[in-house]
Formats: sequence, C-alpha cells, structure tokens
Amino acid sequence: MRRLCVFLGSNPGRRPGYEEAAASLGRTLAREGIGLVYGGASVGLMGALANAALEAGGEVIGIIPQRLIDKEIGHKGLSDLRVVGSMHERKALMAELSDGFIALPGGVGTLEELFEVWTWAQLGSHDKPCAVLNVEGYFERLLSFIDYAVEEGFMRGPHRDMLLVASEPAELLDKLRAYRPPTVTKWIGRDER
Repeated sequence: MRRLCVFLGSNPGRRPGYEEAAASLGRTLAREGIGLVYGGASVGLMGALANAALEAGGEVIGIIPQRLIDKEIGHKGLSDLRVVGSMHERKALMAELSDGFIALPGGVGTLEELFEVWTWAQLGSHDKPCAVLNVEGYFERLLSFIDYAVEEGFMRGPHRDMLLVASEPAELLDKLRAYRPPTVTKWIGRDER
C-alpha cells in the first residue's frame, strides 16, 4: 500500500480519544511509509490526523473543494493540497490516489464517503479494502445495523465482511494488507433469502 484515504470529521467530537486516535493513525501511517490522502482541512479530526502525519515525516495529500478553501479551512502546510471544483471531484480524486479507505469518527459526510467507496467495492468497481477504525466504540451501532441488513436479506454476508473493523491503527493496517475481495455477486435471488 502506497497511500490510504482517510475519511473523518472536520469537528473534534466530544471525546478526547477521537483526536488521539486520529493523531495515532497519522503517526502510524508515516512510520509505515504509507502516504495519507484526506479531505484537506486544518480543523477537527482532519487537522489532527494531517498534523500528526506531517510531524512524523509522512506524505499528506489533501483534496478540498474551492468553496471550503474560501471558508479558510484548507490546511496550508501539506505536502500537496489539491483544490477541486466539487465534492464529486474530491471523492473521485481521493479514490484514484488511494490503495484503500479508512473511516474514523465523523458525521454524515464521513459516512457518505465510506458507504460510497464500499458500494463501489461491492459492485466490483474497485478491489481496494474499506475499513473503520472503531475508536471508543463509535461505529458499534452502525455495525449492528449493517448486520441487521444482512439478517433481513438486503446484503450478503461476504459483502458485510468487506468492511474491515479494528480499534487500533496497527491492527487495522494488518487487516488492510491481508484483504482479499470476495468473489460473490451483489444480487441476492429470491431463493437465497
């Protein structure tokens, strides 16, 4: 893995553990020689991640829409800051530059980005791993709901298993390195429910 894309909040969240985990992941990526691709902001968990990776000597590529640059939240100290015209362009470029995807705590934007790349993987548009760093149990309720979607016949088990989960950066990187995409098709027939 040359580079990993990380989706995470532009807010810090309520628990100090969120920011600590973002910084830990940034340092771990830099130490492992894995470049970071992220949303390009200087604020919240995004800023903590980027700053820690930079301080540890890592490559950090930020991709940010012009309208967020206009709000002065773009990180000015990155290895490479790419300004794009829209969120669609942002996500496409993030995916193009990355060998896998990790989500940390965040809001609707973080979840949307994770679900989009996971959907692309499920449809066979790419074979890159998708993962969540389950900091302080943040994703537990979401993971329970996803398990419920499998139980109710809206998702296949192998597609659920495509979403890798760990609570520590080093463990998550091991899972990302070991990932092999499933060979099952997306669609579930009436006889398979």
